[in-house]
Amino acid sequence: MSREIRLNAFEMNCIGHQSPGLWRHPDDRSANYHTLEYWTDLAQILEQGRFDGLFLADVLGTYDVYGGNADAAVRNAIQVPVNDPLMPISAMAAVTKHLGFGVTATLSYEPPLTFARRISTLDHLTRGRIGWNIVTGYLDSAARGQGRERQTAHDDRYDLAEEYMEVVYRLWEGSWEDGAVLRDKERGIFADPGKVHKVTFEGRHYRVDAIHLCEPSPQRTPVLYQAGSSPKGRAFAARHAECVFVSGPAAGVIAKRVASIRALAAEAGRDPAAIKIFSLATLIPGETDAEASAKLADYRRFVSEEGALVLFSGWTGIDLARFRADEVVEHVRTEAGHSALENITVADPTKRWTVSEVAAWGGIGGIGPVVAGTPARVADWMEEWVADWMEEWVEATGVDGFNLAYALAHRTFSDVADLVVPELTRRGRYKQEYRAGSLCTKLGGPASGRLGESHPAASFRRGRPTAS
Repeated sequence: MSREIRLNAFEMNCIGHQSPGLWRHPDDRSANYHTLEYWTDLAQILEQGRFDGLFLADVLGTYDVYGGNADAAVRNAIQVPVNDPLMPISAMAAVTKHLGFGVTATLSYEPPLTFARRISTLDHLTRGRIGWNIVTGYLDSAARGQGRERQTAHDDRYDLAEEYMEVVYRLWEGSWEDGAVLRDKERGIFADPGKVHKVTFEGRHYRVDAIHLCEPSPQRTPVLYQAGSSPKGRAFAARHAECVFVSGPAAGVIAKRVASIRALAAEAGRDPAAIKIFSLATLIPGETDAEASAKLADYRRFVSEEGALVLFSGWTGIDLARFRADEVVEHVRTEAGHSALENITVADPTKRWTVSEVAAWGGIGGIGPVVAGTPARVADWMEEWVADWMEEWVEATGVDGFNLAYALAHRTFSDVADLVVPELTRRGRYKQEYRAGSLCTKLGGPASGRLGESHPAASFRRGRPTAS
């Protein structure tokens, strides 16, 4: 039986996200990102299309690598201005019942205690539909904004992240026992203090001596997302993530990363198939191929190639303004993210990317494929994209679905919901309705609504957490 194809929408609380310049298109709504209506309308579109979730990216700095300053980023609205990704979630939860929300938060700059409270609060308000995309940061400008000279070295950031995860697991899972909350009006006892425990932790990076400030939320630990593709990042994702996002221009590039993550998960004692892997793509469907091609051509007229180079310079840590348009981008070691640079240098040994090719490819949706065609043609591509991996490798290494970027807000997602989803449903490759329960359960997790026993968070569930 064919597996269900899963869909996430990829967004950010800014203008244009990964399609620089398209905010100028008359049908684009992303310039209204700072209104509640923008987010509540989007949430309802996605729930109508039975998307698994809305994944919200975020950065805490500016893209100032290109040209050595942030001028081009500001001029082109390249992820600046950018608002807090957590704020719109309550409003979106109020107008939906099933849509999940994966929010990006950079652990490098936020104390575990206050962050754990923010996530638990959202898990309560969404009734168990919150997820956290764990990131360690990749912009030096973000570090400077936090009073540091530069960001922590790439691999060291993951060492810090391991300690951070232990602290928040202790807070979410081990501070309040099951049954601690009584709500006993007759005796005047809201919670049993004997079942509420102080988390005491002292490590290299963090010290905590406190109880978790929130009563247990539906999921306790949120669904955990991760997008690292470096060796450190893949190992971290294999240990902690329930959902992993991967990106790349070709199936073969992605397949190796998927296989590596699942193998590492098995080594960590987890079920490799339980990790849901989403691949970046942008879909441009039309009633006919000609209509879809015309849409794509129209969209490309608004692309800011300078904006695309600003994005890639920030992602890779390489100032592409110093390169000629026809110059090939070479791989070098930087302290920025590794996946974007690998995608255009060493990931595919048969392809060498010039600066102009990077600008053209990255103008719509980032570094993932852009697929235009009829609903049937788009659905064919989606099935083949997954099937090719399953045939070339083994079924356990295939992706589970797609992290869909947009060309136009909200038109791209409306087109997918109205045109592609019915075709996938007709083929038996898409859910007829949402599964009941928390986001964890909807994604195939336990009916309890919480992460399974093989997840490292589960080791902190019983009794009082001990000092590290």
